[in-house]
Amino acid sequence: MSFTRTPSERNRRGDLLLAGVLFVGGILSAALSSIAGIYGDAQADLWTALPYVVIVTAPLALRRRYPATVAIVVSVAYFVAVTLRIPEMYVGNIAMFIALYTVGAWMNDRRGAVYVRVGIILGMFVWLIIVMYRDAIQEAEKADVAAGLFSPYVAMMMLNLLVNVLYFGGAYYFGERSWLAAQERDTLARRTAELEAEREVSAAQAVALDRVRIARELHDVVAHHVSVMGVQAGAARLLVDQDPEQAKRILGGIEEASRAAIGDFRQLLETLRAPGGETDDPASTHTLDDIAQLASSSTDAGLPTAYTVIGDPVDVPDVVSVNLYRIAQEALTNARRHAGVGATADVRVRYEPDAVELEVVNTGRTITALRPGLGQLGMRERAHASGGTIELAPRPQGGFRVRANVPLRVLEGTR
Repeated sequence: MSFTRTPSERNRRGDLLLAGVLFVGGILSAALSSIAGIYGDAQADLWTALPYVVIVTAPLALRRRYPATVAIVVSVAYFVAVTLRIPEMYVGNIAMFIALYTVGAWMNDRRGAVYVRVGIILGMFVWLIIVMYRDAIQEAEKADVAAGLFSPYVAMMMLNLLVNVLYFGGAYYFGERSWLAAQERDTLARRTAELEAEREVSAAQAVALDRVRIARELHDVVAHHVSVMGVQAGAARLLVDQDPEQAKRILGGIEEASRAAIGDFRQLLETLRAPGGETDDPASTHTLDDIAQLASSSTDAGLPTAYTVIGDPVDVPDVVSVNLYRIAQEALTNARRHAGVGATADVRVRYEPDAVELEVVNTGRTITALRPGLGQLGMRERAHASGGTIELAPRPQGGFRVRANVPLRVLEGTR
């Protein structure tokens, strides 16, 4: 994207003020220069300085809008004034410097800016060399000596030439630097705006990802509780006439599962309602010990499940506990859905010297092709979020194995 400089209303007011100040200074300079006789007897009348001062200062009020035109007008006026020996040169010098600087700093056509400045500078030096040569010859004739390279007058002219080199070179350099600085500021502003937009997009994406995780949490909770309630309701229907007491116990289990599901629903929905996913309600947490209750509920739901703890238990961060709990919950839910009649399950929590491992194995139907779903994706992400690995694989003899392993060194770093 190309860079374009446009003057603001404040810039325009500043240019108008600058033109007014230089006009007043030009009138004072012309009066004092006339009294001092800077050109000697050959200088023009004082009143000729008034229109010159107007022409050389008034265009500066428009210098940012029309930099090339203003520079050309001011430069031509200055050349004419010096040639006609109008008694004012100081404000004219300042005005021409500002005009050349403005071409470099504000002219959007960069190639045109180079042409305008180089043209004015070359014209000035050609004119200056001609005047220097003419005056040197005249001075030499007056002195009745040949004009030499190192005569006092030529030396003075060479000094003037050096001053002009610095003068025009400075106007060119500082104008160019001002343009480059403005371009860098514009680039920085654009990058800042882009970064701000990217930050907002990233924040929105983070919120969306949080809500996706909440949806997966909701899937885990609902799938588990509804599966348990469905199986228990079926068992209660079969036993209600034959064994009313057993049917009551099963219905009590359904009641407990429904309360737990409603509680989890309320927590997750409150989180979704709160701005930014924040809520004042304390988040529900599960520990590895709660997996025993999952196994018991799974047994009550019709899938006999053994629960075993191997090794000496260690403290595990809450996030890892919840993730492993949800992995076990999803694995048992899938087993009840897909294992078939007569299947069993085995849940093991193994504490190793450098890791904690959860393994859920069930018997049942032989699975020939693994069909990825939201539940499997959720288990993988939970394992990876804990810094561990997970294995999801059918068993050759039938059933399925879920094994999640989280290194203890990761747990220590997350405490």
